[in-house]
Amino acid sequence: MSQAKHIVIFGAGQIAELAAFYFEHDSGRSVQAFVVDGEFKKEDSFQGRPVVALEEVDREWPAADCDAFVAVSYSKLNSVRADKVQAMRARGYALASYVSSRATTFPGFAPGENAFILEDNTIQPFVRIGANVTLWSGNHIGHHSVIEDDVFIASHVVVSGNCRIGARSFIGVNATLRDGVTVGARSVIGMGAAITADCPEESVFPGPKSEAAKIPSSKLRSI
Repeated sequence: MSQAKHIVIFGAGQIAELAAFYFEHDSGRSVQAFVVDGEFKKEDSFQGRPVVALEEVDREWPAADCDAFVAVSYSKLNSVRADKVQAMRARGYALASYVSSRATTFPGFAPGENAFILEDNTIQPFVRIGANVTLWSGNHIGHHSVIEDDVFIASHVVVSGNCRIGARSFIGVNATLRDGVTVGARSVIGMGAAITADCPEESVFPGPKSEAAKIPSSKLRSI
């Protein structure tokens, strides 16, 4: 079996730092450089590796020798990350995916390109995950569910069986989707929200919010 290609990572922030760590320590892929748009290049190195402008990356680390990974957040409903995936693809790069060795998956699971699936995700049989999807740690993705392209799911989200999450949506920490629910494209499901019925495109569910008590903790008698 041929050795996997090296990787260049688009991004030079905390997510890029994490992606480099995961790829090198849990997939055996060697990260060669970080990539940023030329106008935003402020430093020549990041975490001990070169930082190179997007406009020049293929000269120093050509696509024949390296795959790419785009390590960008859910900014502007994931459209920034999607645009950078397109930019790297246009330069000829294949987009790598990372699936943690500590995630639970089953035979036949094959996420789309530029997936970032971290530890303790449980992905049940017959789940389909599109391109450019991030699953932060600790989620449950129920059987026969579909996650469309360019989605970001934070930690400890429960997606019950046979759900569909539309493209470019964001699902916040501890949100819950009941079985069979469809979330329309470009929706924002806030932290702790409980979705019990289908919701249309561009829906926003802020989720519950706790208000601070009017007394300090020192006045609590039961603790």
